[in-house]
Amino acid sequence: MQTLQFLFLTPSGFAIHCCTENHRFRVTYLLYSSVLSEPTLLFPKHQSHRDQAIESCNPFEILTYKYHGGAGGTLIAVSSIFSVLFSLVFCSVASAQTPVKTLRPTQQAASQGPGLTEISKGPDPLLAEAKLLVDKGMVSEAERAVRQYLDKHRDSADGHFLLGYILFREIQENAGVKGGTAAATYSEKVGDGSDTILKEAKASASLAEYTEGAKFHAPSAFDLKIVALDYVLLGRYSDADKWLTRSLDWNSKDSEGWYYLGRIKYNENRFAEAVSAFEQCLKLDSQNVKAEDNIGLSYAGLGRIDEAVMAYQTAIAWQSQLPVKNPGPYIDLGSLLLDANRLQEAVTYLLQAIEIAPRESRAHELLGKAYTRLEQLPKAQTELEKAIELSAQSANLHCMLAPVYRKQGISERAKLEYQRCAALTGSHSVPQTPRP
Repeated sequence: MQTLQFLFLTPSGFAIHCCTENHRFRVTYLLYSSVLSEPTLLFPKHQSHRDQAIESCNPFEILTYKYHGGAGGTLIAVSSIFSVLFSLVFCSVASAQTPVKTLRPTQQAASQGPGLTEISKGPDPLLAEAKLLVDKGMVSEAERAVRQYLDKHRDSADGHFLLGYILFREIQENAGVKGGTAAATYSEKVGDGSDTILKEAKASASLAEYTEGAKFHAPSAFDLKIVALDYVLLGRYSDADKWLTRSLDWNSKDSEGWYYLGRIKYNENRFAEAVSAFEQCLKLDSQNVKAEDNIGLSYAGLGRIDEAVMAYQTAIAWQSQLPVKNPGPYIDLGSLLLDANRLQEAVTYLLQAIEIAPRESRAHELLGKAYTRLEQLPKAQTELEKAIELSAQSANLHCMLAPVYRKQGISERAKLEYQRCAALTGSHSVPQTPRP
């Protein structure tokens, strides 16, 4: 079994000794403090090993570093050399001991928050109390409690991870998403175009806390899932893909994780991989309507239209007896039929979507488009006006409504909508709502 040793100096002044067995890294302990102005990796000698060290020992930052020839002994004080030699001896027997810190997370149920088990059983009752506040939806109170705790315990990994989670939950609260787990309630409301600056600031702050916590303790699979969802909010899908994939490597039974990986792959236009992720979700959570609906979207992206229609119809059938239905498969099937110019069929499904979710702007938009093509202009006007009421900053809606007014001889309102269309098209209008 091959074992690698290296010394890694971070900007905060800690030297971390890591060793790997079967390509699994673990941080064993802190060696000593230093005052380096930038991260410096003293050894190992090989480039690939250095890259692995950086990624594994500080997982949320892309670090710059310098490598100095040989083992770097000339850069380490005499007292430091003793620490390094001690660490090399320790690494050879580390497999027989329980490491102080590990980069392989404690397995948690998908519904648990970050570090819930450790926080509840550990020596920090204040963190356990803050976690209970989060579970009750009292995120502002929870944030204050954790920040007060971190003022006195800046090296608490659990504290930083919990604060990162709380900041993510605050994004949900601001979007009107209440209760439930972070992943379960992550929805189109979180991903819409409102309050973009605030959401991006919160997501960046959340990531900063996870980065800080990772200096002191390994994150859990759940922590990495929240990191990935933060990156989704920032539109950085490749980073989201990376960390959610690693989360699923550590907890492959997380059906929600597979669902969100499918969504990320879809947004990267990697439709075949998206199908595979959604299918994995369905193996763990059969008759998951959103997963089946998104399989339809992915097949549509691949141009496999018949299979897409079948997936949408399956998703609709699965929820036929449910008291609360998801409008997604109705909207997506209606959109597909609209593209195929099967207008009356599209209208049927879109009307059902609106009955389920009257405040779903996209359903009104598509129905307005269908009525326009059917030359049912008063109905088209009604639907597009409703869509604008729900999403006033969408340039596309104003651009669609203007000719509907013009064709009916409503000249002044048509002129006004053309002006709004031009103004929003040339400004930062709200982008199309991402799917959940």
